[in-house]
Amino acid sequence: MIKDNQKVLNRIHVLIDAVIIACSYILAWYIQFESIFSYFFVEPGEGYLTMQQYFEPLWFLVPGYLVLYYAFNMYKPKRATGRQFEVLNILKANAVGCLFFIGSLYMLKESDFSRSMIAMFAVINSFLTMMERLFIRKMLRLFRKKGYNIKHVLLVGYSRAAEAYIDRIVGNPQWGYHICGILDDNIPAGTLYKGIKVLGRIDNLEIILPENKLDEIAITLALADYDRLEELVALCEKSGVHTKFIPDYNSLIPSRPYTEDLNGLPVINIRYVPLTNTLNMVAKRIIDIVGSFCGIILFLPIMLISAIMIKCSSPGPVIFKQERVGLHNKTFQMYKFRTMRQQTVSEEEKGWTVKDDPRVTKVGKFLRKTSLDELPQLFNIFIGNMSLVGPRPERPQFVERFKEEIPRYMVKHQVRPGLTGWAQVNGYRGDTSIRKRVEYDIYYIENWTMALDFKILFLTFFKGFINKNAY
Repeated sequence: MIKDNQKVLNRIHVLIDAVIIACSYILAWYIQFESIFSYFFVEPGEGYLTMQQYFEPLWFLVPGYLVLYYAFNMYKPKRATGRQFEVLNILKANAVGCLFFIGSLYMLKESDFSRSMIAMFAVINSFLTMMERLFIRKMLRLFRKKGYNIKHVLLVGYSRAAEAYIDRIVGNPQWGYHICGILDDNIPAGTLYKGIKVLGRIDNLEIILPENKLDEIAITLALADYDRLEELVALCEKSGVHTKFIPDYNSLIPSRPYTEDLNGLPVINIRYVPLTNTLNMVAKRIIDIVGSFCGIILFLPIMLISAIMIKCSSPGPVIFKQERVGLHNKTFQMYKFRTMRQQTVSEEEKGWTVKDDPRVTKVGKFLRKTSLDELPQLFNIFIGNMSLVGPRPERPQFVERFKEEIPRYMVKHQVRPGLTGWAQVNGYRGDTSIRKRVEYDIYYIENWTMALDFKILFLTFFKGFINKNAY
């Protein structure tokens, strides 16, 4: 029944989209040539094509855009699809459609067709499609609040995956899922987790399935029970109930695993690192070289003033070099402005700086608070030891300690360390939680994009330079 309803909804959705595409195109044509605003759009010699000539492309435009919408996953069920994801796909589909349209006109050598009208159509169509999707979401949420369009789900197996699944379903009632209960052999019947009860043993599934009251089965077995997985999948599929498998190894495999097809054999990479892709790596390195060179030129006066202040305020070298662990666990000498009095090797290895550390000089305190002491690392970036953005590097003795204490700590060394990072702009620097820092670093490593790098650099200017945790 649910599947039939979904098919009907998709057909209605496609029909509405077709109407919106056609109306957006007609509205763009009207604004361009017939409205009071046409004076601003129509240039001399433009627009002498007839109305019929302008409307003929609609025969290809409407089905073409619908195919693009399918290609950009715009007809997937909206239960767990985020609004941002949907908006992004609408913009992508319209951008690609607009480029194809203009490209087709170029191939046909149709120079008199208004390009500004096509751009206007893309903007109007994007806006109206977003409004339509928003309206549908609101209506579905209203129906689900009244008990319609609800999917009834039974969980098979109590595990961390089951708890994570329940957390998300309970926290997002607008998705329209109702968890009927959990079956498990190791947890006593009657046990509750966020209002969801353990109903009995897994063998009870053979009694529950024939009643045909479930829309979905979610297999959420603990890792230790995976020997029953094949048996349970066969049982669920035999009943015809839609079956999902939610793996209990999120601590090992990222939320968006990178899979490969090895001649028909699916291979899941334990850790997907976008920066292992040669093109991504080269693009990031080019940005690092250009960015560090510009940074050196831009901040050279500040670095010279800082050097003079350090030299005049306390004896010792201006630049402090310290061994840090970088890409592929290789060590390098990281440069900083010296902010402490000169120390022996044993004093230096004592630990990182804490609040009101007596080793920090007055000038050093200012440089640390404003992060100006980090500026010499622009040279590290230029020569390739570091990157503008990435996880902050640690000293070898701390790396040896943390890799034993913190799961996945060494993952951060799969990319170049950075001058600033996702953890730093979120407040995790100085004497703060290493575990939280590693969480943010791993998120950055697994979700790297050039846009995320630029976002972090932008936030660094507002959050990263002056920070309450920088001592």
